[in-house]
Amino acid sequence: MQTPSTQRTGLLFGFAAYGMWGLLPLYWHALAHVGAGEVLAHRMLWSLPTALVILALLRRWSWVTALVRQPKKLGLVVLASAVISLNWGLFIWAVSVDRVLESSLGYFINPLVSIAFGVLLLRERLRVAQWAAVAIGAAAVVVMTVAYGKLPWLSLCLAFSFATYGLIKKHVKLDGVEGFSAETAVQFLPALGFLVFLGSRGESSFASDGLGNALLLACAGVATALPLIFFGSAAVRLPLSTIGLLQYLAPAFMFVLGLTLFHEEMPPERWAGFGLVWVALTILTWDALRNAQRGRARLRAASAAAAEAVVAESQADETPGSESPIAEPPVAGAAER
Repeated sequence: MQTPSTQRTGLLFGFAAYGMWGLLPLYWHALAHVGAGEVLAHRMLWSLPTALVILALLRRWSWVTALVRQPKKLGLVVLASAVISLNWGLFIWAVSVDRVLESSLGYFINPLVSIAFGVLLLRERLRVAQWAAVAIGAAAVVVMTVAYGKLPWLSLCLAFSFATYGLIKKHVKLDGVEGFSAETAVQFLPALGFLVFLGSRGESSFASDGLGNALLLACAGVATALPLIFFGSAAVRLPLSTIGLLQYLAPAFMFVLGLTLFHEEMPPERWAGFGLVWVALTILTWDALRNAQRGRARLRAASAAAAEAVVAESQADETPGSESPIAEPPVAGAAER
């Protein structure tokens, strides 16, 4: 059983992880003068050295050989790397063109898309409240589409790409550090090739825009890895229901940043779309908490019943002459009586 101290530590790690993810727009905004492609390439490039340092500190290398010997699993890692690269690139570009609010909407929608994937691809069964949440989320997309005259494609691309990434990760079955390391190993050479290409054309900002710019680009790997490490530390200390609640912190921080710091527009139709999504997430969260509470109640009842059975059995064993008598053969004609 987890102690209150363990849960407090888990909450601190959880707030740190989702807080850092939610504040990442500040980091990418500081690099807005650099092309999104170059920022993405540096994020991919510097993530691998960061991952190698973490693996060296943890002394966890045995999984590498096992992964290389499984071509199907390795293929899924490559696919996951491509999908998360798309997600990263879209997010970095969105920040550079002042579309943080749309990005936050994408990550608010993401849990609803993940549930839809579970139904369509994994044949999971939804409870009534989950169906209602998905329907309201779909209505939010329709409202914003009608209001703007076009699909909120950026939000949908971020939501679907991250949900697809989660779906692939479910089949890869590597933990946070191992998965991060494998994916960054796949990303490294394409990123290096792109940066060499930029340098050959004189379009690289790494060496030409000052030391501060170079440090920001080089630290992109650390900015990517740290929240992942904190998340892994939180996940082993907290119940899944708590992790599910914490995941809304990141898009909430993004929303506040877009509205207050970056002064992005928030017309009524956008408020309507966000409002519907928040209603859907409220229903989803309420249902998850209620289901978790019922599960804990069933577990407590089962544990209590098992304990009572053990006590009754021990008492029966301690009672003299409590051995079961040898059954006598049936008397002829007993069946008719």
